[in-house]
Amino acid sequence: MFLPNSRYAKVATVQTRTSTGEVVVALKLRYLTPMGGEPQMVQAGERLDLFAQARTGDATQFWHVADANTALDSRTLVETPGDTLILPRN
Repeated sequence: MFLPNSRYAKVATVQTRTSTGEVVVALKLRYLTPMGGEPQMVQAGERLDLFAQARTGDATQFWHVADANTALDSRTLVETPGDTLILPRN
């Protein structure tokens, strides 16, 4: 269902019925464990995939930064220059 390096790759699924009776598959809630890291001030034009590429050599691991900052929508972490986010330790 997901790529092996996706944040959702190992999340269990459940089946449920909608109000119309249709059976759908959904992901179970994914709990995040607290993680430490280094604070980083956001500059204009920065992106999480570039942070991940610089730290891990793999831009697709941007979701680790989103998880460290408990963000569901990772784009919100870099939209305001001057905000601070946490870059997880490798």
